[in-house]
Amino acid sequence: MHLPKSSFSRGAALALVFSLGACSSVPEKVDTVENSSTAQQVSKSAQPQVNGDSAQVVSYGGKGVGNYTAANLGGDFAGNAQLLRFIDNMVQTHGFNRQYLYGVFSQVRNRDDVARLWAGSSADPGSPKGWHAYRDRFVTAANVQRGTAFWQEHSAHLQRAQQQYGVPAEYIVGIMGIETRWGRILGKHRVIDALTTSAIVNQRRSQFFFDELKNYMLMTRSERMDPLAPKGSFAGAMGYGQFMPSSFYAFAVDFDGDGVRDLWNPVDAIGSIANYFAKNGWQPGGEVAVPAQVTSNQYASVPDGFKVKYSMSDLNRIGVTPQYGRGAAGPVHLLALSTVPNGYKEPWIGYKNFHVITRYNRSNYYAMTVHLLAQSVRERVGK
Repeated sequence: MHLPKSSFSRGAALALVFSLGACSSVPEKVDTVENSSTAQQVSKSAQPQVNGDSAQVVSYGGKGVGNYTAANLGGDFAGNAQLLRFIDNMVQTHGFNRQYLYGVFSQVRNRDDVARLWAGSSADPGSPKGWHAYRDRFVTAANVQRGTAFWQEHSAHLQRAQQQYGVPAEYIVGIMGIETRWGRILGKHRVIDALTTSAIVNQRRSQFFFDELKNYMLMTRSERMDPLAPKGSFAGAMGYGQFMPSSFYAFAVDFDGDGVRDLWNPVDAIGSIANYFAKNGWQPGGEVAVPAQVTSNQYASVPDGFKVKYSMSDLNRIGVTPQYGRGAAGPVHLLALSTVPNGYKEPWIGYKNFHVITRYNRSNYYAMTVHLLAQSVRERVGK
């Protein structure tokens, strides 16, 4: 899941990201749209199908935002002072109709399962099992096959994104594969339920989630979406690339030219992920990561990871050189990926583009897995 730059701390992001539904190693059922009795039906004129899978992927690019209206805030959050203040702000600052917001939020559910997930979220559950266990959750023969099918189905759009943004197709495919298995695991929670519940129950991050809820409501208005229809992760991450709502405004693009930025549309998602990488400094033609050749074990006792910068000469002094490639003139990263149970640290060198991938998810394991899945799919496609 892409977590935006905000007051939401990076430590907190890492603590929760691997327990998100869309990033789970256990696939979730892909739910179809639930339309309330008062909602206008979401347009289903552009429902893509994932190659080789029967799960329906719903596009939320409909023009209606729902005929919601109420005189007061009712439902699960009736009388909630925090939500009433939020509604006041949306009316006064962003010009929403108060009765419309009362109508919408009167139908929002207080999700006990979301509250339980926040109460139990902790550090990456895969980390204690080591790098290989984490990698093997995602880089599988089945995922390489699915990624290849997605590439073949959307090759023209991937090629256009690569030409426009300078981001290779395989890394767009890799991100989608890890985040949602190319649309198969989009999340089962209504986004508005997840964001509202999180803002109320997660007091430590309440302001972050109210900000995301604000951006979500602005998104549904600007893109003509029914706010009660879209589904995503328990944290409110959305679409093929699992963008948070604030990231929608920073990076989402209308890549298919239909006038709507729709993260549940694979074409818009392709362009949006490519734009995300480009805006975070992707270097076209640059290396991402290469295995390291080491002449001593000194590398295992020095600081490593995407947060630590070295020069190539720094690494050479501790006996670390790239096994192949041209290296880099700028900062590089020493990646010592722990394996279990033998405790060996698998050495890699990460370049600028590796660091760009970590802007999507602040994890060495995540970025390296995106890289390896991307390369495996590219090799299978034969590009």
